[in-house]
Amino acid sequence: MTYCLGIKVKEGLIAIADTRVTTGTDTTIKKKISILQKEHSSMFIMTSGLRSVRDKAIVYFDEILETSEFNKLYQAVNAFGKQVRRVADEDRATLEKAGFKFDLNTIIGGQLEGDDEHKLFLLYPEGNWVELGLGAPFVVIGNSGHGKAILNRILNEDSDMKLALKAGFLSFDSTRVSSNNVDFPIDVALYKKGTFQLIDQRYTQKDMADISAQWDDELKNALLNIPGEWMDKAFDKLPK
Repeated sequence: MTYCLGIKVKEGLIAIADTRVTTGTDTTIKKKISILQKEHSSMFIMTSGLRSVRDKAIVYFDEILETSEFNKLYQAVNAFGKQVRRVADEDRATLEKAGFKFDLNTIIGGQLEGDDEHKLFLLYPEGNWVELGLGAPFVVIGNSGHGKAILNRILNEDSDMKLALKAGFLSFDSTRVSSNNVDFPIDVALYKKGTFQLIDQRYTQKDMADISAQWDDELKNALLNIPGEWMDKAFDKLPK
């Protein structure tokens, strides 16, 4: 399992991915964000699913980029989708025979020269995709159940990138404490609209320990400060 989050706000894009990879009983750290940077072309790719499928699709896509030029991001998304289907044709039967499900989900974000703004896409294992608009400012793949609440409550299209990254980290942290297959380090990629320059940064558990601890304290204090009179109707019915 993994945790990958893509956020689109008016100001730009934020991508967050954990780095834990579990193979059988072995746990390793591997980067899950691939950044592709050229002049007037900035794109990131994040995946959840079988690592072997992901790596093969990325290698095939890199070969396509050596001979093809894309002017808009959706064209690159289409091309990556074709490589996912290619890997499915080659490996699905063997994987399923061995008891593995072909389940590569992909988040692709960025901006190419022909795009009027930054874009964010969710690509399914079948190779089809949807574009995330400002009305739906984020998408999570992998272990997505635990961290969505804060994103739903906090994020909208007018959120600035710093608030979006803060909410994104707290979403990851909520997932981390609720699941043993998502953990530090995390990789972050940032893209500001119209700059054609992606940057990335890795954060370790030590880097974020104070923030995690503060968030725990803030949650506890917030809960203690919620008025309790509304509970009296129920508790008054208990036997004395």
